[in-house]
Amino acid sequence: MSLEPQRCARRKLIAAARRARTHLAPPLPPAFFLTDPARTPDPRRVASGLPAGFGVVYRHFGVPGRVRMAQDLARICRRRGLILLIAGDPALAREVGADGVHWPFRQAQAARHWRSRFSVQTASAHTARELRAACRLAVDAVMLSTVFASRSASAGVPIGAARLRILARASRLAVYGLGGVSSENAGQITNFAGFSAIDGATPFALAD
Repeated sequence: MSLEPQRCARRKLIAAARRARTHLAPPLPPAFFLTDPARTPDPRRVASGLPAGFGVVYRHFGVPGRVRMAQDLARICRRRGLILLIAGDPALAREVGADGVHWPFRQAQAARHWRSRFSVQTASAHTARELRAACRLAVDAVMLSTVFASRSASAGVPIGAARLRILARASRLAVYGLGGVSSENAGQITNFAGFSAIDGATPFALAD
């Protein structure tokens, strides 16, 4: 992405996050950057450019070097005022001093054991049924996918912004839209939800 389109994309994402911030109570951030070992091989570049108050979810999937990467991300997040969650790995989250854990839905029952140890816990959901179930767990917010068309191998059929609005407004927990979220569409959901992005957050990546 060349410099001017990258700047434009960043401005759109920041504007969308500003709207989300009006209905998401601290310490929840308005937006999360989700890492992916294949699609964001060096998440430090994106994290280092994120605005203060955003969140990072480190998803390591067991790759070698995950402890070092988590330590690096923790240092970046502390320096920049970002919320750091470690996906599905509370032991690593405690080791690096992360703010909390993001739980895949199949593991989210474990959140209750860690409620007093972290300031933020989130869970994933992929259907309305999973969203309702997640709302009964010891988490602070739910990341619901798939909202828009996504190139992720695990992406489901997109539900779209209108369906997300209905589900988010019926939820007792904060909801973040996930899946295909970018600078071009984040503003469609931030009047009623936060947003989470993988590729969509790369406009914040610092140049080498």
